[in-house]
Amino acid sequence: MSGLILKLSPKERILINGAVIENGDRRSRLAIMTPEANILRLRDAIHPEDAKTPVRRVCYAVQLVLSGDVTSEDARNSLLRSIEELSQVFVDQDSRKHLDFASSALIANDHYRCLKALRALLPREERLLARQV
Repeated sequence: MSGLILKLSPKERILINGAVIENGDRRSRLAIMTPEANILRLRDAIHPEDAKTPVRRVCYAVQLVLSGDVTSEDARNSLLRSIEELSQVFVDQDSRKHLDFASSALIANDHYRCLKALRALLPREERLLARQV
């Protein structure tokens, strides 16, 4: 089992199962071996006031599962519906690949990888919204 590898910058903070952990003065690499661990890089965290767009709202909802504020069971159906709704807008092949990966990761209770796949859509969403202005 390879686990999740996190490469941390000096003083970078992460949330693991509800505990905030800060890296020391040097770059480091952590191997998270527990598959059910809830992990969130705080530099990637979306603040509630910033969850104003469809992709950001879904990312924030996944983030709530990672932070332990919502159980995966309570969030699963809603998140799957939200990802399906995003697939109605993001129809290009590459975006669909990210959405399929996010759905698969969510079904496998791999919320970290789900969030990572959804975050890949943020620049695309920004471009789409900029065109509509």
